[in-house]
Amino acid sequence: MSSWTQMPGTVCEVPLVDPESPVAGGRALDAESSAWLRSLDADGPVRDEAVARLHALLLRAAHFEVVRRRTAVAYVRGEELEDLAMQAADDALVAVLAKRDQFRGESRFTTWAYKFALLEASVKVRRRAWQHREVPLEPEAWALVPDSALAPEAAAEGNELIAAVQDAIATQLTPHQRTVLVALAINGVPIDVLSERLGTTRGALYKTLHDARRKLRAALAADGLPIRPQLSSEASS
Repeated sequence: MSSWTQMPGTVCEVPLVDPESPVAGGRALDAESSAWLRSLDADGPVRDEAVARLHALLLRAAHFEVVRRRTAVAYVRGEELEDLAMQAADDALVAVLAKRDQFRGESRFTTWAYKFALLEASVKVRRRAWQHREVPLEPEAWALVPDSALAPEAAAEGNELIAAVQDAIATQLTPHQRTVLVALAINGVPIDVLSERLGTTRGALYKTLHDARRKLRAALAADGLPIRPQLSSEASS
């Protein structure tokens, strides 16, 4: 028995193991998602074919995302872009199969899986864009420098805030917190690039960044100063 699944740019035939629809997260699944899950949970040729079709879907998603972001790596040749898309699809496939039990049925299975490929591709492109670039860990130019068009009083307040932030960064943060805050919040280093360079995880960096900002807010509040949005907003992922 077969079920035809319409995907972007192609039609995929996903073999079904039996006609009953499985349940994910306490909800009945649509026929398409049911077909995918039963095939991936099967053994032998049925599962192998489903995995191959899933990889093809993820490769299309990864290729789309790599092309969408290619301006960030305009100097990279087409063959290398194809290789980035393939690497992203491979990693996304591993992630989807490993997290298969986390699918809650809130969207189609293909939509859920597609996001893994988009994420992996975006990370691959960002890392390639920074591959031969030095990661700046010291503030090259403070984002908090006041606008020269501001009135003298406002400029003076801005200078006071900058001095207070610089002092708090130097005196209130640990060396690691200072490195992470400066790289992510001031110099705009992508968090996945920094995690790779420092040999840590995105989650660990988010925790460090949160703790550093909390210390800065407390220090500035103690001085009666507000903190600018550049340091209170979350880093770009």
